Amino acid sequence: MPFALEHLSFHNGPIELHAVAAGRADAPVVLLLHGFPEFWHSWHKQIEPLASAGFRVIVPDQRGYNTSGKPRGISSYALSHLVSDVLAIADQLSQQRIFLAGHDWGAAVAWSVVLLHPHRVSKLAILNVPHPSVMRRFLKTNRRQLRRSWYMFFFQLPWLPEAAFRAFHFRLGVRSLVRSSREGTFSPDDLEQYRAAWSQRGALTAMIHWYRAAFRHRSRFPDSRVHVPTRILWGERDAFLLADMAHESVRYCDSAELYTFANASHWLQHEEPARVSELLIDFFRA
Repeated sequence: MPFALEHLSFHNGPIELHAVAAGRADAPVVLLLHGFPEFWHSWHKQIEPLASAGFRVIVPDQRGYNTSGKPRGISSYALSHLVSDVLAIADQLSQQRIFLAGHDWGAAVAWSVVLLHPHRVSKLAILNVPHPSVMRRFLKTNRRQLRRSWYMFFFQLPWLPEAAFRAFHFRLGVRSLVRSSREGTFSPDDLEQYRAAWSQRGALTAMIHWYRAAFRHRSRFPDSRVHVPTRILWGERDAFLLADMAHESVRYCDSAELYTFANASHWLQHEEPARVSELLIDFFRA
């Protein structure tokens, strides 16, 4: 890519967060948050287009992932701490307000940032994760969604999820990516990079602790409405999350647009990189 990637370190107390960056240092900041079981590489196809469009692009490895810090204990991965990591990055960039985008767990963090600290985000972009109130309701009332979320309950067990994920050179992790995406979405090089990230000491337990913390440390929001302009992008062939939740999420936003992709899966920014980049650039520039 024309923009050489920079490797940066941020700190939130004792936690060090690795990030890659591109674009002019004085440009408006776009922060991209990855989900499970990825790392910054989740957004590698969007970094150059966003930087070329005039943004300073920051893509962290969230806590517990790849080479970022991996604090002990389930409570270290409660949403309040994950949100504080985003604010710490913005503070160290001297940014009062940022453009924020998230996919999967990164989208859950992004929703939480704007619900708790709306004054810190200029615009919010969400990929394939519903508003937290919608997710909670569907898990309680919708059997189809409950079946799709079986792995969240499996991850509550001690040690067994890590052992299963690690077995046979991370066969379960690779299979979860390959079988739930369009053919050829993840290249052999992509998968090797994921294996290297999962091989980092303590990474698997830290990654799965995000799910354990979600069940044990429920976040409460003073206001369930999103007052920040929001754009939701959703691959309708998501094997994990029902597309109905995307439409329901719009109702929780003062100003929201929904773009659906009929032939894309959960891994939207990998499968439709040009269109996702275009929609992010158009939204953040407007």
